[in-house]
Amino acid sequence: MPEQLASYVAGAWYVAPDEGTAVADAATGETVARVSSTGLDTRALVDHARTVGGPALRRLTFQERAAALKELATYLDANKAAYHELSLATGATRRDGTGDIDGGIGTVFVFSSRARRELPDGYLLTDGVVEPIGKGGTFVGRHVYTPLPGVALQVNAFNFPVWGMLEKLAPAVLAGVPTIVKPATQTAYLTAAVMRDIIASGALPEGAVQLVCGGAGDLLDHLGGEDVIAFTGSASTAAVLRGNDAVTLRAARFNAETDSLNCSILGPDAVAGTPEFDLYVKEIAREITTKAGQRCTCIRRALIPEPLLDDVIAGVRARLDKVVVGNPRNDTVTMGALVSLHQRDEVRGAAETLRRASQVVYGDPVSVDPVDADPERGAFMAPVVLLCTDSERSEPHEVEAFGPVTTLIPYGVPAEAGALAAHGGGSLVGSIVSYDPDFIRDMVVSAAPHHGRLLVLDRDCAGESTGHGTPMPQLVHGGPGRAGGGEELGGMRAVKHFMQRTALEGSPAAIAALTGTSTS
Repeated sequence: MPEQLASYVAGAWYVAPDEGTAVADAATGETVARVSSTGLDTRALVDHARTVGGPALRRLTFQERAAALKELATYLDANKAAYHELSLATGATRRDGTGDIDGGIGTVFVFSSRARRELPDGYLLTDGVVEPIGKGGTFVGRHVYTPLPGVALQVNAFNFPVWGMLEKLAPAVLAGVPTIVKPATQTAYLTAAVMRDIIASGALPEGAVQLVCGGAGDLLDHLGGEDVIAFTGSASTAAVLRGNDAVTLRAARFNAETDSLNCSILGPDAVAGTPEFDLYVKEIAREITTKAGQRCTCIRRALIPEPLLDDVIAGVRARLDKVVVGNPRNDTVTMGALVSLHQRDEVRGAAETLRRASQVVYGDPVSVDPVDADPERGAFMAPVVLLCTDSERSEPHEVEAFGPVTTLIPYGVPAEAGALAAHGGGSLVGSIVSYDPDFIRDMVVSAAPHHGRLLVLDRDCAGESTGHGTPMPQLVHGGPGRAGGGEELGGMRAVKHFMQRTALEGSPAAIAALTGTSTS
């Protein structure tokens, strides 16, 4: 029988007594692991974080925590070959795994590096300048940040089992707050493998991080105003968590990154033959095939000037014709499987809903011939491109097919493109592909309030651009409205999410002594 995944609780590995839920290899259908949290002591989990992990982290200065993160990232980087092999079972190609595994480890390196440059060698973080309050200068105020004395619970999605954990863990460690990791069951085996090495590294003090494989049970019953819940996943699950008493009654902080109907806008100037046109077509094809379209930042709506529509369709077709779908262990394959048969069926269902308002211009939602794999046992799906000529139909702006699916939507005048971008109800990311500064300015002004991040892609930055779908640790990741209203990453700003901002008032000498800085 395949391995029953162990949780890491209160300094020990815990294996549930039952058989748990079987998790299948996305490409072969064979069982990879079994997952269960039956019998897990959630009270012990939280108490250990608060009484052991938190105090141990807070005994370290910001600089010592940064050094611990560097040590951790170095250890994981040396062991990442094993993670890449295991990642293939999730349906991800080796290139997909690089974004998840190397991207996650790289994020820890970035947070460590930024912290060493920007955070003090102490325990208290100042914010802003000293504010004079009294007329005589003997009474002043200053804002400071201190670590929350609770725990950070991260509830993660299936699509990034490594990056999703590490991008939340790094700022929490810097803040001095212990973390409980609750990965999605479908890919928990990869998270667990990395977690075993996190513990083995000895880089973090005991209790700084714990792991729950399986259901969370009554874990939220033990959380309150000193704690943070960081969630990535569906809007429906976020709504359930947001309505929990831990949030609504006990005021636990809640951050969500959820559904997102991200758009990419092609400018009227970017006609066929221009660098921007080629960049746009390449970006669409790359976005819906990377991770088989299972990225929360994927382009779901491609907004195109009506006169350029036929050229874009032809360009996307030409690129997608080169895509090879199949078992990611085969070196010829460029797009792997969705994470599970259940997920494949959900994406197919969403694609059918989208077809009520659209026509398929490339691919087939239900037919695929994967390389080196059984199409019935593996969760494979071919790339699908839809065309919705009625831009006001609700389906493309409301239905997210979380897979290799995108919808092309033509627009008339530029103002219409800006309005359509807002129809997504709030998105993680949007992109504007153009070399016309006036068009770009108008799109940014109209689209920015509805997006957490905007990429302006043109010939000048294309060589270094990380692309539409790749959030970077230096910048904010999150978005308003449908995208969850939360915010992750963003450099040292993310560290403050796990800290309390307090206004200190007193004499200049007292404030200077507390903050270690001059008040003059």
